[in-house]
Amino acid sequence: MAQAKINAKANEGRFCRSSSMADRSSRLLESLDQLELRVEALREAATAVEQEKEILLEMIHSIQNSQDMRQISDGEREELNLTANRLMGRTLTVEVSVETIRNPQQQESLKHATRIIDEVVSKFLDDLGNAKSHLMSLYSACSSEVPPGPVDQKFQSIVIGCALEDQKKIKRRLETLLRNIENSDKAIKLLEHSKGAASKTLQQNAEGKFN
Repeated sequence: MAQAKINAKANEGRFCRSSSMADRSSRLLESLDQLELRVEALREAATAVEQEKEILLEMIHSIQNSQDMRQISDGEREELNLTANRLMGRTLTVEVSVETIRNPQQQESLKHATRIIDEVVSKFLDDLGNAKSHLMSLYSACSSEVPPGPVDQKFQSIVIGCALEDQKKIKRRLETLLRNIENSDKAIKLLEHSKGAASKTLQQNAEGKFN
């Protein structure tokens, strides 16, 4: 009888310890789940800061190379460029880095995709129109929507092999490059229009003198 009571107490102790360990483990797991959410929120916030930095630098650069900057006095342009350079310098002091965890296959896919884009960028000066068309096909390969033009199927399969965060960065880079090309096209057209208008004015003045 006494032995039975001892065994019962021992079993009760083991049950209490087991129950306590399970509760503790559950609480720890819950804490880690909450921390995981905060970690992901931190990465998203840092990524948003990275994107904002890229956008600000692009906007400052766009203003410096805008047609409006060409149509003001040298003194005003110099003053505005000083302000733009100051803003760019302050923007560059913000250092944010979000490292993407990749397996070897994803690392290789990223290198391949980056190399393809770099090759297209290197041909900007030689043939801007063809480079733009090529970039559009690369961008279409990254889009989840129905593309308006041709899709580079080979590039699409490479991008799919990249980590999800890298896929987003590749798409953003292509968007930026296409915007820069669009701005360059506008600047060139405005410049050609200005030259054409100036040439026409000179011709009219010359004809007026002879008449």
